[in-house]
Amino acid sequence: MFDTMTMTKVIGSLCGTLLVFLLGAWLADEIYSAGEAGKYDKQAYVIEVEGAEEEEQEVVEEVSFATLYQTASAEIGEGLWRSCRACHTLESGQQGTGPSLFGVVDRPVQFFDEFNYSGALIEAADVWTPENLNAFLENPRGFAPGTAMSYSGMRDGEDRANLIAYLATIGE
Repeated sequence: MFDTMTMTKVIGSLCGTLLVFLLGAWLADEIYSAGEAGKYDKQAYVIEVEGAEEEEQEVVEEVSFATLYQTASAEIGEGLWRSCRACHTLESGQQGTGPSLFGVVDRPVQFFDEFNYSGALIEAADVWTPENLNAFLENPRGFAPGTAMSYSGMRDGEDRANLIAYLATIGE
């Protein structure tokens, strides 16, 4: 029933139909867009709505890290530590993929002689203050461009403050 010539005709008709639709879409786009650059970036008209300005004025105020750190919970930070355990340890002198974080808060960045720290990290800071840890945990590659740490960062400021509060309790 189906021979090679019939299959060729079916496939050819499908390809021809697709070509007609593509050419039609292109032609419609040319007719209705009138060749404007960035034609889809502009809003055609604005609908005025009562009370819209009041809603737009609500601005979320960012709380400073110092305030977040004062109210941070080490217990919550202990739960956040789980994501760090893959590469770091909390035992003094035991290194993982990353250096041990035993007593990391307020210690020098290049603390362990046996660990090979990246040059970018050494140039970024001298001491792991809570503020430096906050900046590093938020965006490691932004704080120390070229760092070997592959972690993408912790976006929530409260989570960072809680984790740093937990790390501050280790090694006291």
